[in-house]
Amino acid sequence: MTAEHKNAILGAVEIPQRTTSINPAQIEFLRLPPVGQRCPVTGMSRAALNGLILPSEANGGKPPVKSFCIRQRGARTGIRLIDYQSLRGFILAHAERGEASTMTAE
Repeated sequence: MTAEHKNAILGAVEIPQRTTSINPAQIEFLRLPPVGQRCPVTGMSRAALNGLILPSEANGGKPPVKSFCIRQRGARTGIRLIDYQSLRGFILAHAERGEASTMTAE
């Protein structure tokens, strides 16, 4: 088979970009983002999320956001899942209370 024949068979293959749309209404759990990346739903860093889900001196040993560690028996590590409703409630409880601005035409 010649190179020309291979090109004719294969042709130009165009791979579409991977697009995912996230509907927050359908989210039940979030996974911690990889190191150096941000959560695609909240935009929060991994460190910020860890500060909310893991016991520490800053939160008195009681994390304000629920999370679950799923691991197999005998394993040292697992997958940390964050309860999205718990995180959302925490964020909304700490929303800044701004005054409603009124727009006036000049």
